[in-house]
Amino acid sequence: MAVTPRLDLRQTQSLVMTPQLQQAIKLLQLSNVELGDYVERELERNPLLERDESGGETSGAEEPPVDATAAEMNGSASLLEPTGRDGEAPLDVQPYDQYGADGDVSHSAGPVAESSDSMGPWGSGGSADFGDEGSLERTVAGQLTLRDHLTQQLQVDLADPTERLIGAYLIDNVDEAGYLRLDTAATAENLGCTIPEYEAVIAKLQRFDPVGVFARDLKECLALQLAERDRLDPAMRLLLDNLDLIARHDNGTLLRRCGIDADDLNDMLNEIRSLNPKPGLLFDAEMPPPVVPDVFVRHHTDGGWMVELNSETLPRVLVNERYFARVNGATRNKVEKEYLAEQFSTANWLVKSLDQRARTILRVSREIVRQQDGFLVHGVHHLRPLVLRNIADAVQMHESTISRVTTNKYMATPRGTFELKYFFTSSISATEGDETFSAESVRFRIRQLIEAEDGENVLSDDRLVEVLREEGIDIARRTIAKYREAMRIASSVQRRREKKLFASA
Repeated sequence: MAVTPRLDLRQTQSLVMTPQLQQAIKLLQLSNVELGDYVERELERNPLLERDESGGETSGAEEPPVDATAAEMNGSASLLEPTGRDGEAPLDVQPYDQYGADGDVSHSAGPVAESSDSMGPWGSGGSADFGDEGSLERTVAGQLTLRDHLTQQLQVDLADPTERLIGAYLIDNVDEAGYLRLDTAATAENLGCTIPEYEAVIAKLQRFDPVGVFARDLKECLALQLAERDRLDPAMRLLLDNLDLIARHDNGTLLRRCGIDADDLNDMLNEIRSLNPKPGLLFDAEMPPPVVPDVFVRHHTDGGWMVELNSETLPRVLVNERYFARVNGATRNKVEKEYLAEQFSTANWLVKSLDQRARTILRVSREIVRQQDGFLVHGVHHLRPLVLRNIADAVQMHESTISRVTTNKYMATPRGTFELKYFFTSSISATEGDETFSAESVRFRIRQLIEAEDGENVLSDDRLVEVLREEGIDIARRTIAKYREAMRIASSVQRRREKKLFASA
């Protein structure tokens, strides 16, 4: 068959991910901290973008309350839809800043849907007047770190320059729990000292406060603390040699190996439980950052729930059109004009993407509140089974969009602050009828039952199945075991041993 050139006309469909669409998707899944960092980088890179620091007055506009009961009776989610214009936000260079009751963007620079008491139990955006700037009350005390604490003792307790050098190196290598995870031979060789000299310095450092620092493992850490209390006798040393048996609550083997009776074993175990396995954490200076909610949910005076975006997490940026017009009019170079046009387009798309991101988060959050009204009113027992598809169908979005919106986003409610993912749980069937229970409420019930146990009545997984089925929850034993292990709850055998041990102590 001859090979000849040929011209064909074909029609195909494809999804083109433009840079602007990729940017909008990326912004949608960022947390508020990541979004702030991203916007800061864009402000540094794009000369046409600037931070909106006008600090305009708030309009006091509020979202209409979400009445879950009424919405369900009407069979629609109309209460969640904006009453203003529909569709996407326009390509506008006005700063994204405020959402009123109609879902439109207000061009003032005030916070979102905030009235005089809109922050409720989460505080307000105002600041107190502390008087003099240099007053003692406003001075923040620096927190003492573990490294600083150990260095202070090193300068006092070790006078020899060589020992101080070795000690300073070891202090730099102590982990946050206070342990020294270094290879002895390799470290001694790197420092140019002998192993006995190295061990002698460690022995001196192990007398530092807090007791137990510079230990190489858990056994040594506990031994240092027991020696400080003068409780490290031969029987206690044997007990420390069998920490694995303590973890398994194998008291029978411990009694034989240590050569002691049950009363002595209980006393020794209580002594070990009073020790600190991670002494370095007493000086942990780096506190985990607090969770900043993206959405506030609070009671409305007319009933239902009010859903508000947290204005503190929303970057305020705008496009400087005057600067663009002045520079563009004075530019004759083609390359520079193309650069200005690209930056202007990027800035506009960023403003629009921030606008769409906030609208989407608000819309999805309001639907979650409507669906989980029972949880907000009555607690975790009334948490409804919910999957991404339920929200996607209600707000007419794709499931992947809902997944991005609910990732690393937090909602502050009267019952606490939760990640949006928390409200999505699988369903467990009831023993009768079409009723279903959320997996989270079932896990909560399992924990309640186990916490109510006593030494004479420890519930096995089979017994938990029977109790839950009596309450109308159809659940398998393997599901009980999976939930229990996920909550880090020991088996019934281990729990029975622990309760007997505490009862005898």
